[in-house]
Amino acid sequence: MSKSETIFVYLEDEGTDVWRPTQAERLADGSYRLLAPPDYDPQDEKWEFPPGTVVRCQRRKLSGGEKLVAVRTAADARKNARKRTA
Repeated sequence: MSKSETIFVYLEDEGTDVWRPTQAERLADGSYRLLAPPDYDPQDEKWEFPPGTVVRCQRRKLSGGEKLVAVRTAADARKNARKRTA
């Protein structure tokens, strides 16, 4: 069974910077699959990366301290890595 961790996802169209905590499944390659919380409403919150997206994360300083945040899709990260090696 994969390990679940709390990841912060940027909420778009909020008027100020808002980071939404959610659970994510850590995958074997170090990426994370975002899981929808029970109260997720796509009509109310527009996530930068919606639930189900596989993302790469970085530690960043947020208002509550250093947190693990989604920064790009895993597919984009793989694409950029191939460009650097080509």
